[in-house]
Amino acid sequence: MKTFKSWDALVKKRNALSDGGNCGFKMKQLPFMGVICTVMLFIVYRTTNYQYHKTEMETKLHPFEAVKHYQLPSGKLKSLPHGITQAHSDLELRPLWSRSSSRSKVNVTTNKNLLAMPVGIKQKENVDDVVQKFLAANFSIILFHYDGNVDGWWDLDWGDKAIHIVAHNQTKWWFAKRFLHPDIVSIYDYIFLWDEDLGVEHFDPRRYLEIVKSEGLEISQPALDPNSTEIHHRITIRSRMKKFHRRVYDLRGKTKCSNASEGPPCSGFVEGMAPVFSRSAWYCAWHLIQNDLVHGWGMDMKLGYCAQGDRSKKVGVIDSEYIVHKGIQSLGGSGHRTTRTTIKRHEASGFDLRTEIRRQSTWELKVFKERWNQAVEEDKNWVDPFLRYQRRRKHKRQHI
Repeated sequence: MKTFKSWDALVKKRNALSDGGNCGFKMKQLPFMGVICTVMLFIVYRTTNYQYHKTEMETKLHPFEAVKHYQLPSGKLKSLPHGITQAHSDLELRPLWSRSSSRSKVNVTTNKNLLAMPVGIKQKENVDDVVQKFLAANFSIILFHYDGNVDGWWDLDWGDKAIHIVAHNQTKWWFAKRFLHPDIVSIYDYIFLWDEDLGVEHFDPRRYLEIVKSEGLEISQPALDPNSTEIHHRITIRSRMKKFHRRVYDLRGKTKCSNASEGPPCSGFVEGMAPVFSRSAWYCAWHLIQNDLVHGWGMDMKLGYCAQGDRSKKVGVIDSEYIVHKGIQSLGGSGHRTTRTTIKRHEASGFDLRTEIRRQSTWELKVFKERWNQAVEEDKNWVDPFLRYQRRRKHKRQHI
């Protein structure tokens, strides 16, 4: 009996020692696991912190980067399966029927660029010249008829190939704000928003876009022939010795452009008569257009903010493909070519429609400037990116 008790005590002692060993082993594991957890937390922290700073840096380096796609309002579309929703559209004409062999290509878009113009029947011949050149380059065409006359265009070979929108006495910017929403034109690589009084004898859309793409221009315009009827800014005049230019040097006149000049109209500038936008630049420019300021005065000085980067590099004028500005006062005018400096008044009535339009445009310019300044003052998080670019260039010049 005593032996049995001794054996039982020995077993209990061994078990106690064994439990103590396990407990000791577990106690030794705790510091090791703590080190592992600490290391893992440190790695997660460093990764998150790196991603945050990388995002911050990208935002600073690319302050103009536009959101290319809207987020779908999923709450309002929750009754639809996600795969059936389409947030974008286009300006492509679709046939009422098609052959069975071509139905599989129903969503294929062949035209990747868009020409949009305000037109009146008095400029039909000139518009015909322009449209034919762009159709040959596989452009989609949309015409904004400000005089209400659409029937007069059907006799042209391409009349039924263009989209026609009518609104009496409305401007290019009024039409663009309402019918060229970024989601509607998102399939197009470039949007040409041109006036109707431009001569294109020396202009080829394909060659023009080759230069734009090779030079990385987001906003551009063809240079103006020096013999054009109306030239408002020296930077838009064609340089015969260049393929393109981004700035101008001119010490004559009120606005002097020198090596120290920064921004419009000495660099990073195109005029409103014939601008060309990339898809991303148009996304930004469309939001810059004021819904109620229809003449667009003042916008040309701010378009550089939509250039998706440094406007002194991303905005340019193409010299080798140039146009002629004929200076025809059509909307609110006679539809005939004017001189460089004068516009005739209506002698009998004493009411000059063109003068009234100019007064309206001048008032809109004042309002636009006030809105811009107010927006800058109210948005405490906005920093003018071009001030940073200017400081960098000044710093480089000082160390040369």
